[in-house]
Amino acid sequence: MAKKVVATLQKKEGRTFAKVIKAVKSDKTGAYTFKEEMVPVDRVQETLSK
Repeated sequence: MAKKVVATLQKKEGRTFAKVIKAVKSDKTGAYTFKEEMVPVDRVQETLSK
């Protein structure tokens, strides 16, 4: 699966995106889960500040 993602990101239009992975803590259990998003490079800081 990783090869497919890497191959997709190598395309011309894919180079302007970044994969953002955030750890989110659950209120009920206190366990952490990870949320992954593909966002444009110019919106990375905006996405992380949420």
